[in-house]
Amino acid sequence: METVPQDSSPNPGQPAAAGADAQRATLNAGPPPAAKTGGIGLWIRDLLVSAAASVLIITFLYQPVRVEGTSMLPRLEDSDRLFINKFVYHIAAIERGDVVVFRYPRDQEKSYIKRVIALPGDTLRIDHGRVFVNGSLVREPYVPSEYRDTQSVPEMVIPAESYYMMGDHRSISQDSRYFGPVDRSLIYGKAVFVYWPARDVGVVH
Repeated sequence: METVPQDSSPNPGQPAAAGADAQRATLNAGPPPAAKTGGIGLWIRDLLVSAAASVLIITFLYQPVRVEGTSMLPRLEDSDRLFINKFVYHIAAIERGDVVVFRYPRDQEKSYIKRVIALPGDTLRIDHGRVFVNGSLVREPYVPSEYRDTQSVPEMVIPAESYYMMGDHRSISQDSRYFGPVDRSLIYGKAVFVYWPARDVGVVH
């Protein structure tokens, strides 16, 4: 509701009415064109800043990727969409159990996603599907019994700057058992979060 000052003149005349009309005109006035232009400019600026921030985050920190295949079942399914952190390994070490993305050693145009099983300098052997690292049996709750296999690998020492990778679906995974340890320079991200489809949303462990 609009409110204007009451006229206190005992005998109001035309000038007073004209003054009231002028006040009404002032109260009803919209923002000057310059203000409207400035508002649009601020909106465009905020949009450009947000777009630039998104590009920087995707370029230097997180990258969306799509899973192809089923070698990381049950956690990752074919066509799952997830974010990988491309920066974390610049400030932190790769650890056993990390799910990482790396360039396939035999064709670096392709990328694989697998789990880190052994680190540089570790002694590894696989006895009918059971994995031993440095003489101890590795507990692997991420590998359901129906996805295990009975393959064996002779004892080996993981070379410096290399990592032994395996898929969680052991019976179908093409991994370090076939192409050997993966050089550190080929690892470029850690899988952190599935964002699609909705049924699979969550942190990658």
